[in-house]
Amino acid sequence: MAERVRVGVVGTSGWADFGHLAGLKAHPGAELVALCGRDRGRAEALAAKHAIPQVCTDYRELIAGGDLQALVVVAPEDLHHPVVMEALGARLHVLCEKPLALTVAQAREMYEAAEATGVRHLVNFAYRWWPPVIHLRELLAQGYVGRPYHCNIRYFAGYARHTGYRWRYDRRRAHGALGDLGSHMIDLARWCLGDITRVSARLATAVAREGADGRPLDPANDSAALTVEFGDGAHGVIHTSAVAHVGAAFEDMQRQEIEIHGDAGTLRLSLTFGGGEVWGARHDEPKLGALPTPDALWGDVAPTQPLDILTRHAVGGRAFIDAILAGRPASPSFYDGLKTQEVIEAALTSDREGCWITL
Repeated sequence: MAERVRVGVVGTSGWADFGHLAGLKAHPGAELVALCGRDRGRAEALAAKHAIPQVCTDYRELIAGGDLQALVVVAPEDLHHPVVMEALGARLHVLCEKPLALTVAQAREMYEAAEATGVRHLVNFAYRWWPPVIHLRELLAQGYVGRPYHCNIRYFAGYARHTGYRWRYDRRRAHGALGDLGSHMIDLARWCLGDITRVSARLATAVAREGADGRPLDPANDSAALTVEFGDGAHGVIHTSAVAHVGAAFEDMQRQEIEIHGDAGTLRLSLTFGGGEVWGARHDEPKLGALPTPDALWGDVAPTQPLDILTRHAVGGRAFIDAILAGRPASPSFYDGLKTQEVIEAALTSDREGCWITL
């Protein structure tokens, strides 16, 4: 592999802008060579901002003519499978946004094709790289809570409280809050506590939505509540909502909380765009106390500016580039995306049929 990886990006959303393009541009081992978006004007504006020389509106043109080594897919969920399979057919390394696909069958095909091709593959479960989350997982691995009994995990946001069209809440294209926010929390639950083996779910829609044509839409869920069981017998609740008003300021508009109880103690994580903290108590301590995230995990990033990890740390696309250059597997991989997809599909089935689903 050359000293710099030639990368193309499919997608021109705000998240593509600051969540991917900015970080890749700042990585000395990445060369951003092509950008694809349906709106050529938007794509050209982003390309100019990040000094990307090639612009197109068809991902097949990008893959066939971009002289690429790697592709980053930041497109809506219903496009993940066709775009990724096209890229794998061209033997490109691929980073795909979460959730990996629309169905388990699609996710399994993507994972198996990536493995057979021998390329690096990564799903952008971004919160795995946040220092307080890493700190929480390290404490669990050190036995802070002992044998886990149960957990309560939630991710609340309010960005879907209006009625305007959003593809994430178009049932034909995506799985709503379950796929958007829930995929993050399902992955973190599995990363911290192991594979989920049974699921019971209730999905709900609080806001009536308009389609892209202004007509009423059959919307996907905007909140999801899952009861889950883990392979070691622990159980938990994962609750996500995109219609919960948790704050108007940017740093407060999304909030995550994870609480894990075990025979030796309790750990609690609170996280927002403005920062995060871990609290804990051993079984013989009278109350929870702060457990500061080690400075080494923050490195050159201020704890009050956690989003700076996107352009300074080995996260997301930057971790993807590092894996390509080092010739080692990327993590979280398409396998992790497949395991999360299994839980998402089980939740959809459980809600529809009103029963527990065993994985």
